[in-house]
Amino acid sequence: MKPTPQSLSGLWPFIRPYRWQVAIAGIFLLLAAATTLAFPWALRTLIDQGLGEGASTEVLAAKFVELFLVAVALAVFSAARFYMVSWLGEKITVDLKNKVYAHVLRQSPTFFESTQSGEVLSRLSSDATLIQTVVGSSLSMGLRNLVMGLGAMAMLVWTNPWLMFQVMAVLALVVFPSVYLGRRVRRLSRASQDRAADSSAMASEVLNAISVVQSYTAENRETQRFADSIAQALGTSLRRVRARSLLVGFIIVASSAALLWGLYLGALSVRAGTTSAGELGQTVVYVILLASAFAVLGEVYGDVLRAAGATERLMELLHTQSDVQSPVHPQHVPWPENGSSLVLRDVTFNYPSRLQQQALNGLSGQVDPGQTVAIVGPSGAGKTTLFALLMRFYSPQQGEVLLDGIPIDQMDLHDLRQRIGVVPQEAVVFSGTVMENIRYGKPDASDQEVHAAAEAAFAETFIAELPQGFDTYLGDRGVRLSGGQRQRIAIARAMLKNSPMLLLDEATSALDANSERMVQAALEKAMQGRTTLVIAHRLATVQKADCIWVLDHGRLVERGTHAELMARAGLYASLAALQFAA
Repeated sequence: MKPTPQSLSGLWPFIRPYRWQVAIAGIFLLLAAATTLAFPWALRTLIDQGLGEGASTEVLAAKFVELFLVAVALAVFSAARFYMVSWLGEKITVDLKNKVYAHVLRQSPTFFESTQSGEVLSRLSSDATLIQTVVGSSLSMGLRNLVMGLGAMAMLVWTNPWLMFQVMAVLALVVFPSVYLGRRVRRLSRASQDRAADSSAMASEVLNAISVVQSYTAENRETQRFADSIAQALGTSLRRVRARSLLVGFIIVASSAALLWGLYLGALSVRAGTTSAGELGQTVVYVILLASAFAVLGEVYGDVLRAAGATERLMELLHTQSDVQSPVHPQHVPWPENGSSLVLRDVTFNYPSRLQQQALNGLSGQVDPGQTVAIVGPSGAGKTTLFALLMRFYSPQQGEVLLDGIPIDQMDLHDLRQRIGVVPQEAVVFSGTVMENIRYGKPDASDQEVHAAAEAAFAETFIAELPQGFDTYLGDRGVRLSGGQRQRIAIARAMLKNSPMLLLDEATSALDANSERMVQAALEKAMQGRTTLVIAHRLATVQKADCIWVLDHGRLVERGTHAELMARAGLYASLAALQFAA
């Protein structure tokens, strides 16, 4: 569907809080337009009364002062209008960005399975910037020129109806070709933006995988691919420039023709004695105002349509409802002192993108407070899926999950996730300092608490060797750290959170043997007094677990200690035999 100006109505909730500022901006807009329309009248009195026969120098000076005062008033009102509408554009855009970003952060992973993060970022940047330009500039300019155009038309009809009729006929010949050329310019502008976005996306992808590119000596290939993409964008941009140049040239020629035609007819009237020189000057200026208003309105309308499309895309994000939400009346339960209890009752789950394939199939089990349970199984058995359900990133199609005796779908999402600490297999480090990354687990933690968590995770030694210690900036995705160091930062973050349940997704997978021994000791210390679930691909890390769950195709096929499962000679024993033999 093509966007229409009505689509901008989606911005009304963001405009409503500033309705008084909008009213003030509207008053200044009307005053600026009225002052502009008064300028030709002041020019007419200057010519007829200040330059007429018998006019004194004092009268001439007074008329110039009147003209100057009109110019001063126009400057004041225009500056006030510009400030108010620019202020509104900035404030409304900031509110819109904050609202959309906060809404997107609360979406479940199902949303991101069908929506690329790059698309969301594009809407937050380019679409929001376009709306800011229209709300803070183009829309006000269009309204001002609309008022001026209608006012100039009314003045022309009042002062010289026959001349107005002829000028409108000439302007009609200007408008229709301008609209056609304007549409072509808009299409090429959008195509140019798309090609530029393609180049940016390509560069972002390559830079994020620079080590892979260099390891395959693909620098020249990627350079050429980027150059080809830029060349396509350049070709589209040049076509847009040619079309816009043609449009500008046509408008100048056509507007000049309308102006000169009106001036010629006015000159004939002056020679015939039916019109004064001042009236001619007034008419010429009104014709100029009318012609320029038509030209500006055509361009503004194109910007409004683009902003309407951007508004529709942002409203789509805002109207998207997450399939996982907190209940209206959540149940609250005090935090347990010795770890949380967990009960799974016949849990069945299919990912929304793979409805025909069951990730979990009738999974049932119980974990007592303070117990450590290791979860093992072949790839695709459902181990990571179980963690995703515990965090309520998804909701099961059947069955229920109880944490501390309460179904998690009846708990507030914030309360639920505060009770669970997670150390993922791929440690996530943000582009901040070491202190900020560890404190992410507990934003109000003191420096002493952060240092204690780092020491418990055996991270303080390598942190002390960094240039600024805990204040060292880690770069994009923690590029200044090794894989093992990033993992220890993630472990320290989870330990600082101090939740009653801890989820470890192969938390020591990125560590060398020495670091693994240290972190394993730290994790054993962290497990004390809390319930821990450990996903383990290396079976040597789970032999000390209180209980081991063996998953296969989403089912719990075995459970017990390491010795019990080895004695059964089942799936666990076969997995262990393969690893220990290797």
